[in-house]
Amino acid sequence: MIAMTLGEIATVMSGEIHGDLNKTATLSASAQFQFDSRQIVKGDVFIALLGEKADGHDYVGDAIKNGAALSIVTKEVQGPHILVKDVLSSLGNLAHHVRNAIPGLRVIGITGSQGKTTTKDMLYSILKAEGETVAAQGSFNNDLGVPLTILRCSETTKFCIAEMGARHGGDILALTKIASPDVGAVLKVGNAHIGEFGSQEKIAATKGELIAGLKSGATAILGTYDRFTPAMQIPSGVKKFTFGESHDCTVRAADIEFRGGYAHFDLVTPEAREAVELRVIGLHQIANALAAAAIAYALGVSTSHISSALSTHESASKWRMEIHEGSEMLLINDAYNANPESMESALRTLVLLTQERGGRSWAFLGTMHELGVNSPAMHRGIGALAIELGVDHLVSIGAPDYLSDLPTSSTTTHYFDSVSATLPLLSELEAGDVILVKASRAEHLEDLAKEIEDRWSVVESEKDEGENA
Repeated sequence: MIAMTLGEIATVMSGEIHGDLNKTATLSASAQFQFDSRQIVKGDVFIALLGEKADGHDYVGDAIKNGAALSIVTKEVQGPHILVKDVLSSLGNLAHHVRNAIPGLRVIGITGSQGKTTTKDMLYSILKAEGETVAAQGSFNNDLGVPLTILRCSETTKFCIAEMGARHGGDILALTKIASPDVGAVLKVGNAHIGEFGSQEKIAATKGELIAGLKSGATAILGTYDRFTPAMQIPSGVKKFTFGESHDCTVRAADIEFRGGYAHFDLVTPEAREAVELRVIGLHQIANALAAAAIAYALGVSTSHISSALSTHESASKWRMEIHEGSEMLLINDAYNANPESMESALRTLVLLTQERGGRSWAFLGTMHELGVNSPAMHRGIGALAIELGVDHLVSIGAPDYLSDLPTSSTTTHYFDSVSATLPLLSELEAGDVILVKASRAEHLEDLAKEIEDRWSVVESEKDEGENA
């Protein structure tokens, strides 16, 4: 947080100070804005949000006990607080003020149907060597997450990376107005949340709000992995860079190879050509790496520094194509989220890894959420793709559409109503096998991944005991 008096904060938020507060006192530079009273440490600011199941105002007392300097509220409470009409909009106003108050701060906005968090993590690995960098935590990408990301910036912050997600049209435009990005990147328009939007065209229009909201002098970064993103209109005075694998892209990948589950390629920019050896699993990570590279290049980072950072970057986000080994088997834990595009990428990675290891491929798949009326067809499409790719065992958990209308093939199919019902099948796993566990977060397939790892631990422990007997 930058240095601001409590009076200045109240003014920017159009709020009124209540309680024992000195308007001229300055908020601690280490102060964080927190919406969970349990995360409060001395000097932090508690944000009292009104949710569907809980009212943050009920936890103001807990926040004070944990050391909150003040609370941001919409009704009078105990202790020092700033009373505002709407907490989220006031927080957005404060974040916008902070963004503009930091000299030389470069803000990056990233959106897309898939890859936002991975691209953000890769970009952070590149930029942190160039100067103080703040990046969105986890998947903080909404009207709460973006302001909280910006409010973590200090007077010495050089780069701020904000993820931007949406549930409705207009959401990303609102976030763009708060963040005022110097660089805006749209990765890909896919089918994620199509149940909310109704069509890919509407998804494209919403993702395109980031580009439409860029000001003259900014740079638009566009992926070339779908038909909508490259065609987005660029405002006057905004530069355009593209990324992908074709020769006409500003930043591209050439001489791609896939070894041990990892992509190797030459990163080609208008400046130079440098080798990259990714340490995150899957061929689909090339697109995320290129997006991060294009953003960094637009910010003036050298191609050699970009390639070096990408080659040492390791995944920082939980349950996203995590690789675990045990009992001579390989587990791909991708239980954080799922949509048709990411499911296809994961299945292709599964098959390539299985070919290298010589065992059998197992795809444990749960429901993909928020696909709307096309959900059954999209699940059937993924099932058909698994057959086409030659997956050895297709295991559907609570999602029978994966197994509907499948052609005759050598793939063995299994259906179970729940994760617990699949457990007896785990005894059939053998050395050399590669196992993919993937579904939307609400399905909790991380429990299945943990069960597999726990079984490996037991086997390894028994093996060690036998050797030491």
